[in-house]
Amino acid sequence: MSQPAEPTDWTLGALLEWTARFLLRKGSESPRLDAEVLLAHAVGCRRIDLYTRHDERATDETRQRFRELVRQRAEGCPVAYLVGRKEFYSLEFGVNRSVLIPRPESEFVVMECLQRAKALAAPRIVDIGTGSGAIAVTVAKHHPGAQVTAVDVSADALAVATQNAARHGVADRVRFLHGDLFGPVAEEKFDFILSNPPYIPHEELDRLPVGVRNYEPLVALDGGPGGYEVFGRLVADAGAHLVPGGWLIVEIGAPQEGETRRRIEAQADFRLLPTVHDYSGHPRVLCAQWRGASAA
Repeated sequence: MSQPAEPTDWTLGALLEWTARFLLRKGSESPRLDAEVLLAHAVGCRRIDLYTRHDERATDETRQRFRELVRQRAEGCPVAYLVGRKEFYSLEFGVNRSVLIPRPESEFVVMECLQRAKALAAPRIVDIGTGSGAIAVTVAKHHPGAQVTAVDVSADALAVATQNAARHGVADRVRFLHGDLFGPVAEEKFDFILSNPPYIPHEELDRLPVGVRNYEPLVALDGGPGGYEVFGRLVADAGAHLVPGGWLIVEIGAPQEGETRRRIEAQADFRLLPTVHDYSGHPRVLCAQWRGASAA
């Protein structure tokens, strides 16, 4: 299969058209968008500005920077890592290969939390496995009274998350702790426990798309046998860290809905709500309220 013919005059518009066709042939699911984001990054402008600069000739330096970005994208590197940022809940988050790239599906964790936290002036919230801090920082940004604790087993991920909290002006209300699950908050209780835990079944990791399998951090993906290893520990310990009436809000893999619901229902003091579905209609978030002895 031959490459698209190269134009004789490399304007920004010509670069976009050629690259979109090239990335399509390389298997990109969004070749035009990828080309626009990468070219805007190489030029140093906003993506929308490319439309008014369509006939502008690309400098040799721009073409060289862009060529390297396109080469890496064609090999499978996600665009977010190449440009160092990703939008989540209309906020821009810095990302690198230490953190999972924020997905729109995780926005439903934020929405469910914010809806229930409206009635609380200063909710105490913990985000387990915070990664880039997308969930923790977004909740703090949209609830001015929220006091958020963000935990991650990766010190490198926490460094990224800390920068994102500062970027969005919530560093004074988001506390970052290094450790596994509830280890760093062993004696604390919260109004909300939020989490997007690793839930890809270990046996399916080799079947993930190249951009995920070869670039995103394994620790944020590998959920162990069946994908339930971290989820199971999270659910088993969550009650000990919730105030009566507090909420566990957790993202799940769509095929795991039945088993994850069964595991929460096995905890007698949880009241499990109907599953929340994502933008594509897939099962995505479970919300369970901790009744506890004094809230039963």
